Amino acid sequence: MPQIQYNKTFLMQINKDLGIRQNALPVLQSKEAALRAETRRMRSQVKEIAKNIEAKIQSLKPVQRLWSEFPDIIRIKKVNLKTKKIASIKVGIVENIEYDIDSFELFAQPAWFIQGVESIKEVFGLKIELLNLEKVLESVEYARRKTTQKVNLYEKVQIPFFEEATRKIKRFLEDEENLSKSSQKVIKKRIEEESGV
Repeated sequence: MPQIQYNKTFLMQINKDLGIRQNALPVLQSKEAALRAETRRMRSQVKEIAKNIEAKIQSLKPVQRLWSEFPDIIRIKKVNLKTKKIASIKVGIVENIEYDIDSFELFAQPAWFIQGVESIKEVFGLKIELLNLEKVLESVEYARRKTTQKVNLYEKVQIPFFEEATRKIKRFLEDEENLSKSSQKVIKKRIEEESGV
C-alpha cells in the first residue's frame, strides 16, 4: 500500500482508486460465483462421463475374447475444438472427432465387426471428451482461484485501507483548517487589542 500523504491531491487519488475498486468488486464477486457454479457443474459432468466410459467397457466384457481378433484399423485423425467463453474465460470444447479407418473387406470380417468399430469410436470419443473437460476444468478452477484472490484483496485489504486513509486525511485537513482559523482569530484579536491601545 502507498505511504499516506496528507494533502488534497493524494486524497483525490485515493478516492479515485477507492471508487474503481468499489465498482469492480460486485463484478468480480459475480464472476467468482459464476466460476464456482461452473466448476461444480463440470465436476459432476466429469464424473458422469467417467461412469459412461466404465459402463461402456463393462457392456463389452461379454465379448472381450473377440477383441483379440480385431485388427488395429481405427485411429484418431483430428479433434476439432470450438472456442467457448465461460465467465469471460476462453476454453476449447470438443466439437467433433475425425477418425482414420483403414479400408477392410466387409464380407471377410465377422458380423460384429462394424458394431465393434462403432464401439471403439464411442469409447475414444468419451475418453477424449473426458480429457478435454478435465483440462477445461483445470483452467476454470485456476481462473476461479485468481478471481477469489482479487476479491479478497479488494474486500479485505485495499478498500479498507483506502477508506481508512480517506478518513485520516480528511481529519488531518479539517484539523489543519481549524488550526488555521483559530490562529487567524488570535492574530485578529491581537491586532484589535494593539490598535485599540
